[in-house]
Amino acid sequence: MQQMLGPTRYAYTDITAITNHFRDKLGQGGYGSVFKGVLSPGNVHVAVKMLEGNSNCNGEDFISEVATIGRIHHVNVVRLMGFCPEEMRQALVYEYMPRGSLDKYIFSAKKSFCWDKLMEIALGIARGIHYLHQGCDMQILHFDIKPHNILLDSNFVPKLADFGLAKLYPRDNSFVPSRALRGTIGYIAPEMISRSFGVISSKSDVYSFGMLLLEMAGGRRNVDPNAAHSSQAYYPSWVYDRLTQQEWGEISVHVVDMHELERKLCIVGLWCIQMRSQDRPTMGEVIEMLEGCVEGLEMPSRPLFCDEGHTHTEDTYHLSSELTEISEEDMSEKVQVMVV
Repeated sequence: MQQMLGPTRYAYTDITAITNHFRDKLGQGGYGSVFKGVLSPGNVHVAVKMLEGNSNCNGEDFISEVATIGRIHHVNVVRLMGFCPEEMRQALVYEYMPRGSLDKYIFSAKKSFCWDKLMEIALGIARGIHYLHQGCDMQILHFDIKPHNILLDSNFVPKLADFGLAKLYPRDNSFVPSRALRGTIGYIAPEMISRSFGVISSKSDVYSFGMLLLEMAGGRRNVDPNAAHSSQAYYPSWVYDRLTQQEWGEISVHVVDMHELERKLCIVGLWCIQMRSQDRPTMGEVIEMLEGCVEGLEMPSRPLFCDEGHTHTEDTYHLSSELTEISEEDMSEKVQVMVV
C-alpha cells in the first residue's frame, strides 16, 4: 500500500515525535542535519533529514518533486518514505541504513571487504545509477555521487542516497540547464565547471562513479598529498601507469600483486573519467564491463589529468572532497567553496 500511495505527508509535530525531539543525530550533510527516528506502528527505523532554511525547495514544487521520487523503488536506491513540506521546517523521511556510508569502510586502515564483495557493491551502485537514468518515467541525474552518499543496509547492500532533491528531467533531454548544478570537488565532472569540456548530462554521473570506483579499488582517496611518493599522490594517474606498464610487459611488484578484480575496477573507472563526456561509457555499458571478463577490457586513452607536466595535486582536485561543494549558481569558470 505504501508503494502504491507514495511517501506519507507529515506535519512538523509528527516529525518531532518520530525523532523523539531530534535526540539522536546521525550526521550532517549538504542539505541539513539527519536524525534517527522510529515510525509507529511497527517500530520501523528511519532517517529524517531536516532541510536547511536556504535549501530553495519550497511550496508546490517541493511536494511535487518528493511525491514523484517517493514512488521510485529499486534495491540499490534509498527509499523515500515520507516528507514534511512546512515552510522553514521541511523534512525528508528515508529508510534507515544501519551500516552507514561506504566511505568509512573503503577509507579504513583495515581492509573491510574482499574483492568479490567490493565488486558486488560496485555493481549494485552502478545498477542504482542506471535505474535513475533509464528506469524511471523521468530521468534523474544525481550530480553528487561519492562514497559518503552510498549507504549500506544490514547485509551491506549499497543504496544511493541524497538523490532526493536532484532535478528531474525527461529522458530525451541530452543536457540540463547550468543553474541546476551541484556536486563535490574531486568527483565533479569537468563539464560541470567549464562547458568547454562538453554538455552536462547523465555522463556527468558516470564521471563521478568512475572516481568512486577508483577509490574503492585503491582503498584510499584519489588525492593524497601525504603519499609516500609524489607519483602516488593522485591515484588515477598512478594506477594508469601501473596498468600500462603491465600492458607493455614491464615487471613490477605492484602489477604482480594487483588482483584481477582490482584491475577491472580500475580500468572501468578510467573509462568513466575520460575528460570528454562523449568518450565515457553509459551506465548500461559500465554494468556490462563490470559483469564481463577483465581480459576483454581495453585500456582507455590516457586522460588529460595523466599527461606529464601536469601537477594535479595543485589544482582544484587538491581541495577536500568531503568539505567542498560547487554551488548551483556557480558556472562562471570558478568554484565557490562551502563547508557541507
